[in-house]
Amino acid sequence: MSLSSVLISNWYIVFTVVIISHIVGKRLYAKHLMKKFGAQPCTNIDYDGYLGFKLGLKALRTKREGRAVEFNIARFKAMPHPEVPTFTTYIFGFPVIQTKDPENIKAILATQFEDFSLGLRFKFFKPVLGLGIFTVDGEAWKHSRAMLRPQFTRDQISRIKSLEPHFINLKKHIDKNKGQFFDIQELFFRFTVDSATEFLFGESVSSLCDEAIGYNSEQFDFDCRKEFPEAFNKSQVYLATRSILQRLYWLVDNSEFRECTRIVHKFADHYVQKALAATKEELEKESDKYTFLYELVKQTRNPTVLRDESLNILVAGRDTTAGLLAFAIFEMARNPDMWAKLREEILTNFQNNLEDITFENLKKCEYLKAVLNETLRMYPSVPRNGRIATRDTTLPRGGGPDGQSPILVRKGQAVGYVINATHVDETYYGKDAGIYRPERWFESQVRKLGWAFLPFNGGPRICLGQQFALTEASYVMTMLALNYEHLSLEPSSEYPPKKLLHLTMCLDDGVNIKME
Repeated sequence: MSLSSVLISNWYIVFTVVIISHIVGKRLYAKHLMKKFGAQPCTNIDYDGYLGFKLGLKALRTKREGRAVEFNIARFKAMPHPEVPTFTTYIFGFPVIQTKDPENIKAILATQFEDFSLGLRFKFFKPVLGLGIFTVDGEAWKHSRAMLRPQFTRDQISRIKSLEPHFINLKKHIDKNKGQFFDIQELFFRFTVDSATEFLFGESVSSLCDEAIGYNSEQFDFDCRKEFPEAFNKSQVYLATRSILQRLYWLVDNSEFRECTRIVHKFADHYVQKALAATKEELEKESDKYTFLYELVKQTRNPTVLRDESLNILVAGRDTTAGLLAFAIFEMARNPDMWAKLREEILTNFQNNLEDITFENLKKCEYLKAVLNETLRMYPSVPRNGRIATRDTTLPRGGGPDGQSPILVRKGQAVGYVINATHVDETYYGKDAGIYRPERWFESQVRKLGWAFLPFNGGPRICLGQQFALTEASYVMTMLALNYEHLSLEPSSEYPPKKLLHLTMCLDDGVNIKME
């Protein structure tokens, strides 16, 4: 009998030998790398016995239930050594390192920036967001950031006047609901999409201008305008699910997702074509009204680039600020003493002259800053983020008996950093880390937080629009404080609230509130 015949007839033995050899080879090479890098095995290992499929399904379930944030925090506490803020696990068959350690996060985002990339994020988000600043790596990202950075200068982010008409419409909706409970989060999302589209495209989508407050919404209509908000929301649900599935992202690609993507693209293309049709004189014309897209057209006339970058900024410009406002008002309604304290500061500074509400003066409101910081601490817009190792490397801590030794990260391995878990760690925020308390931002310990407070990411990829978001949120909170003395949360509201995680975070059940 020939050798080939023997191998074929005993294929299962050959297959088993090959698999075992592969596993042994990988483990031996990993030991070699650990010795080379001075790394130790990870102190905490979280293994469900099913290669992470059971864990992955649980993650999807807790996301649907609005408890993913609590689930992420609980996993760190359930480790054999909960004092070590890093562990290794499997999700849907793939090894992942999870960390809330500020030193490891600093390495991922800054000191070892070149060792990590976005990895598969481009494939997760490409159908909707394309090649934009939040989806690309390397030279493409550097080009994108260089192109967008000038659009977020101090002159652009400090234009408070442009927010006034949108707040007037927001106030009309609030006053229409006077004396009854209503969902203000839904109005915040409409407010931020209106202000963001005006900033981006030169004209607002005017979602707040509806029949409920006396507008004929037909005057604002164009193809896909009405369908856009729902399609945009649904598309983000799909993108978030694709990111949880990691390498199995391609399973999420049904007809509804593709239809939502078509509507979102058609909406953005409407504005892109208007910008491309503008004459050079129109683009250069001096105006108090800054338009992001018209400035971008001066740098590129590629319609796909213009659409992709606009949609990337729109996700951030709408969702992060709306979520921040919703969580802030939710906590103010729960804590009337805090709302009274905030109102006292705002009334002292601005009651007699609304013209004093400027970018510079808003930054001087210390308690307002503390409220927003505490809201971002307890409810970060992006609670969890991740990277993929571009080469065999290490993270500074998480290995050995005490968790203080470096740990090995293999090329292609996923690393998740869980900001919301860092933000409620008693090591950095004290015994009351899980309690909403803005006053902590006047205490000395917060000056030493460093990488333990990351509401807008950090390192070279720190959010370009963070001051834009904070300015808008500060303005809205100020105007609400000037106009409404009492906030009442619907008695049936849950605490802690269920959280809806798409690309960013908001309240799953909205903020049902009464304002007087």
